[in-house]
Amino acid sequence: MSATLAWAVAAASTGVAGMAWRELRRGRELVARACHELRGPLTAAHLALHAGARHGDPAAAKRLAAIELELRRAGLALDDLAAARAGRRAGDRDEVVDVGALIADQAAAWAAIAPVFGCELRVAPAAPDALVRGDRVRLAQAVGNLLANALEHGSGTVEVAARSIAGRVRIEVSDEGAGLPAPVADLARRPRAGRGRRGRGLAIASEIVARHGGRLVSAPSARGARLAIELPAGPAEVVAIGRGAAG
Repeated sequence: MSATLAWAVAAASTGVAGMAWRELRRGRELVARACHELRGPLTAAHLALHAGARHGDPAAAKRLAAIELELRRAGLALDDLAAARAGRRAGDRDEVVDVGALIADQAAAWAAIAPVFGCELRVAPAAPDALVRGDRVRLAQAVGNLLANALEHGSGTVEVAARSIAGRVRIEVSDEGAGLPAPVADLARRPRAGRGRRGRGLAIASEIVARHGGRLVSAPSARGARLAIELPAGPAEVVAIGRGAAG
């Protein structure tokens, strides 16, 4: 290759790289602007919810709490999107999470949607010692994805329950549909194959649960699918606080 040709190739490569870099920067700026514009309406909705909660209606307060949690999920998704520009995700919080309250809030948020899919959503009472340490909004993401999958791909009654078993807290979401088309581990590993949306939701849930020291599994069921999130129970002192509050 002559020196002139080599120079031309190098110049062309530099030009292409420069164009690619400009497009990448443009894409990142568009993401940043979208995040900025979406964060404003989310903040406004959050403030409106708090203003509405001042009326003192317990039932309304419960619904508002469920909606607020969903808004926090949306805000966290924006944080993840913004962090993705640097190849990262937003960090997880470390707090005591009352799993019973968590699934109750999730059920309240999804109860109005269930009839659209021809389903009925039920929540089994959770034990007061179903406490874990982790990020409440992240765990709401995981449970919400399981509920969305059950409603969209299942049928009949969709039930969510939580219980403590031998140092673990288990959250189960079951439906009366046709069941999973493949093992849950396979669906979570290949979210774009087959039922893409279902696999993607399971992949998100599985990653969140793994970061919290747990696992996402399928459980035996006479009919339909039964998925379970297993998490380490909170430290002994945390569980004792939960039992004391219940008493």
